[in-house]
Amino acid sequence: MQPPASEPSQHPPESSAPGRLRLAPALSDRFDAPGSGSARKNGAMSQPNAAQDQTESPSSAAQDAATPQPQPSVGSLAAHRPHTVAGGDFDGKLTGIVADIDADPDDYEDDYAGQDGAELPQGRFLDRERSWLAFNERVLELAEDPNTPLLERANFLAIFASNLDEFFMVRVAGLKRRIATGVATRSASGLQPREVLELIWNRSRELMARHAACYQDEVAPSLADEGIHVVRWNELTDKEQSRLYTLFMQQIFPVLTPLAVDPAHPFPYISGLSLNLAVVVSNPVSGHRHFARVKVPPLLSRFLEASPQRYVPIEDVISAPRHLGELFPGMSIEEHHMFRVTRNEDLEVEEDDAENLLKALEKELMRRRFGPPVRLEVEETIDSEVLSLLVRELKISEAEVYPLPGPLDLTGLFSIAGLDRPELKYPKFVAGTHRDLAEVESASAPDVFAALRQHDVLLHHPYDSFSTSVQAFLEQAANDPDVLAIKQTLYRTSGDSPIVDALIDAAESGKQVLVLVEIKARFDEQANIKWARKLEEAGCHVVYGLVGLKTHCKLSLVVRQEGDALVRYSHVGTGNYHPKTARLYEDLGLLTANQEVGADLSDLFNRLSGYSRRETYRRLLVAPKSLRTGLVTRIEKEVQHHRAGRPAYVRIKVNSMVDEAVIDALYRASQAGVPVDVWVRGICAVRPGVAGLSENIRVRSVLGRFLEHSRVFAFGNGGEPEVWIGSADMMHRNLDRRIEALVRVEDPAHRAALNRLLETGMSDTTASWHLGPDGNWTRHATDADGRPLRNVQEMLIDARRRRRGTATP
Repeated sequence: MQPPASEPSQHPPESSAPGRLRLAPALSDRFDAPGSGSARKNGAMSQPNAAQDQTESPSSAAQDAATPQPQPSVGSLAAHRPHTVAGGDFDGKLTGIVADIDADPDDYEDDYAGQDGAELPQGRFLDRERSWLAFNERVLELAEDPNTPLLERANFLAIFASNLDEFFMVRVAGLKRRIATGVATRSASGLQPREVLELIWNRSRELMARHAACYQDEVAPSLADEGIHVVRWNELTDKEQSRLYTLFMQQIFPVLTPLAVDPAHPFPYISGLSLNLAVVVSNPVSGHRHFARVKVPPLLSRFLEASPQRYVPIEDVISAPRHLGELFPGMSIEEHHMFRVTRNEDLEVEEDDAENLLKALEKELMRRRFGPPVRLEVEETIDSEVLSLLVRELKISEAEVYPLPGPLDLTGLFSIAGLDRPELKYPKFVAGTHRDLAEVESASAPDVFAALRQHDVLLHHPYDSFSTSVQAFLEQAANDPDVLAIKQTLYRTSGDSPIVDALIDAAESGKQVLVLVEIKARFDEQANIKWARKLEEAGCHVVYGLVGLKTHCKLSLVVRQEGDALVRYSHVGTGNYHPKTARLYEDLGLLTANQEVGADLSDLFNRLSGYSRRETYRRLLVAPKSLRTGLVTRIEKEVQHHRAGRPAYVRIKVNSMVDEAVIDALYRASQAGVPVDVWVRGICAVRPGVAGLSENIRVRSVLGRFLEHSRVFAFGNGGEPEVWIGSADMMHRNLDRRIEALVRVEDPAHRAALNRLLETGMSDTTASWHLGPDGNWTRHATDADGRPLRNVQEMLIDARRRRRGTATP
């Protein structure tokens, strides 16, 4: 099935063409309903989405993604909804590489209009959408790799599916919206918007086919070999089917609502990412055929345990002949098919016009679930006439239909990956207390303030424990009677956050507590609204940042009375204050008592909470004013150092590298002979290895059990290395539409450690993916003799174990 050559219309064509999905005549011509055929055609069915499913009012539909999942019932595995991970009740199952909620695709980028790049060649930027799909392909390659532990392969399959869901909900939806409103322009890569959309359709179709094949042909059989069986209904024994019938009648049937489609019952609203059954039934007396939809309730477990270590998708249980008979008594079940819709779920809040941002965002959240559809997944065995009905009523184009082998929605594999089979997972690793904190550790917990009075502490999570460092820092501050004030940014945090609890304890004990809660953090808005209100009720001063800007910087400031002086203690990090993801995300943080950093944080917090026009800082680079220019200036200085014969290099580690001004600065440095290394986890628009442009640029990507999330910027600086860490990726939204902060690392030992990390990640002896000038990524996992290359994450784990005397021989 090929995408159409023209812009997708709201009404797909009825005629067939070579290579296209042929749409059969409307089902209304075959399915009978009360009243005449003309009434059926001209009734509510001809007004798609005109009315809502009686069981899905705007309020209930808006809560689909936000409602926490229940604990597993007897005989079931708890479902895992991927898009509440970062801010909801995180269960620790999501390991490795996700689409990084922080680095989720932002609004469709505007054209690059930088005149500074006029002398550089056209076509120097890779397409960011293609690069994102290539990133998710790397995730898929981990699932396809037989050397990846089996349950981790299942986990990577679930991550791939979750990533792609978000990509369609935000990136594809944003592109379609801009095309529809006529504001979409040629991308920095030179592609027209329609070309980008067709590229996405073609490439995502290929990847989804590979994804399904990996599950069907490799992972599912391997799971079965290990005694973990994910089976379909007809593979169950009679005893298992009987047990599941009892479970169906007791726990599933009472919450199902079959919805007929006829003049009295309009086509129901199909909520985004929900699993649905399209059912065709007939009246045995009249012979009339009818269409109905049954939604698989999202709060029920995705896989049910038929017997020990044997699981069946819940949709198979609902669609079993006997069970459908309970839903449609007296009718003949002719056929049923699974389908799933992805919708535009981004938010649009006009802050300048919003009298109260909190209320405006809550209202917009109610509308999120009712965005237009951007993808329709169907089982490949679906009847053509049923598909025709869905396509027409959902107003979706042929190119947006994805026929796949069942089961659909493999995000459900998060549940399987969470099974207690440690021999099928990465070896367990428990982070220890950072050695600089352990040196002053008391019988109960580290004395963080005492440690910071001696020296700065550079943290590297998850190898260094978050709970005995950053969390301990804030908890100690909350309980210390000499602490007068705590100032904190919160972008995302967990459902049972000890960070929030510490801030509440501090406020209740009379300390001044300022918390900047970013309630516009994508897919975490509902959770952050909850925390904002909870903090306000406890007496914290809660602010929401600056109008028109998201606050993404990761900052903590503690003011403590020490004798006659006020001493400021600070934390600047690259990751969220999220204790659970801190065990899975690779991040850096600087704990310091340096008074310059403390003064900078004081100034920045004053800007965020009050009225301040400060744009320059002592040891910080802050977006949107100084961060891009600060980095570009330092890249340009490396050119000067190189020409003068002094040591010069640029080393960058980020999640995303697409900002054209920064990339052009890197191109110029490369042209001057400066070696440039870019370690990027996700999307990258740099085209390395092009003669005369970027032959001195190398781009690498590392994916593994932990999500590489830190941002580091290192410069040779003529022999006096300069290193920065912080929250910013090299993207328009980070540099122009967010408050981001980088801090300069001063301790020579810390700078050397960060440079060693960057060198290790970029080394040819380290397992990684290499980006070529054509935009293709090549995996390098073994050397010329077939021996595995070093895994940077395993090297760091082993280094921590050696410190504690628990390293593997």
